[in-house]
Amino acid sequence: MRELKYPASLWRQTATAAAEPRELAEAVIADVAIIGAGYTGLSAALRAIERGLKPVIVEAGEVGFGASGRNGGVVSTKYRVSLSDMAHTHGIEVARRMSRLGHDATDCVEHYVESLGISAGFAKTGNLRCAHNMLALQRLTDEAETARRLFGDTSLTVLDARQVAAETGSTAFVGGVLNQHAGVIHPLNYARGLAAAVRARGGLIFERSPVTSVTQQSQGVELATNHGTVRAHLLIIATNGYSDLTSATEAVRQTVVPFRSAMIATEPLPGDVFKTLVPHGRSYSETRRMMRWFRRIDDRLLFGGRGAFGKDDSEAAFRALEGAMKGIFPLLEGRAITHRWSGLVAMTLDSLPQVGMLNPRMAFALGYNGTGIAMSSLIGRHVLDLAMGDEPDLSLMRRTKPQNIPFYFLREPTVRVVAGWYQFLDQIGR
Repeated sequence: MRELKYPASLWRQTATAAAEPRELAEAVIADVAIIGAGYTGLSAALRAIERGLKPVIVEAGEVGFGASGRNGGVVSTKYRVSLSDMAHTHGIEVARRMSRLGHDATDCVEHYVESLGISAGFAKTGNLRCAHNMLALQRLTDEAETARRLFGDTSLTVLDARQVAAETGSTAFVGGVLNQHAGVIHPLNYARGLAAAVRARGGLIFERSPVTSVTQQSQGVELATNHGTVRAHLLIIATNGYSDLTSATEAVRQTVVPFRSAMIATEPLPGDVFKTLVPHGRSYSETRRMMRWFRRIDDRLLFGGRGAFGKDDSEAAFRALEGAMKGIFPLLEGRAITHRWSGLVAMTLDSLPQVGMLNPRMAFALGYNGTGIAMSSLIGRHVLDLAMGDEPDLSLMRRTKPQNIPFYFLREPTVRVVAGWYQFLDQIGR
């Protein structure tokens, strides 16, 4: 197993205190074993408890070590694939079901925050997609019209360039679409809040305990770590973009390509800055293929984007982000960057999450393609039900087996080539 490096993120600096980590150093019996203490695994554990089961989560790092503790804190209904494309390829009814699942996912986060008393700064302030050219604006407009006409979705509003400039404080965009059914959250506090709820209800979470092997037995599965074991009737693998940490999750490793996403946070800014910049406290994202996004967190601006490569943080990526941020917001010229960190986005072949059963005892759920806070919260519940023999409506996300990436051994050079091509298309306005 490779060495785990914890990010020096703004989230870790500002998060509520974590529970004292407990390593697995004994033999434990459970109804459901879960690998991964991110949103999916924690939500699956809560659902198991609701159904009267005893869950045990085993985590290589700490709660929220992966994307759940590193992301931008955007709670949204969207997928990486547009609903219009889903309707064209799979039919209107399938797209309607996917639209409903997206809204259910956002509602799931709100429900957890309210019912579990999680203090994570959740606010349903909306998300604004900002079009970088007229072609992108037309696509956004068509998508909004499709959602309204076919699915009765009234949460989307088309804005012109003037309105987007007033919303963002930047004249870099030609228009956009505001999704009112979206919000922002402190992602690590959300993960730690879910974990606290699991523990308070009798679930067990073992951290710093990488699973070294999974063995199927006549009555279930056995997970082994360096110092302990978990025997359970069922197993859920919820490792997302960190499925290559050990060989124990080899069965799903090739279903996702980890794509590094980087983030920066400014120094504290004077209050009058936010009278101009992002005054409504929403989350905002661009329409470029190499997407960049931004939001306010307390008295700082957080700015993130795709395009970092390799297994570690990239100084070049951080410099590029800072340049892009100040290009969009000249008002920030001269302002210092105090935090830089990155994490892995799990990209799938069809840009949709994958949920299914490896066999009657082992389930998997992963591949959120950068839009996972809401969806992983919902999918965690559904994958537990699926493992229990139910048939929850997962629409296009339901898989009979993991969908592997062809020529997986070429993933790193392929990601670089594709990212370079996307950057070129963005530069020429396509």
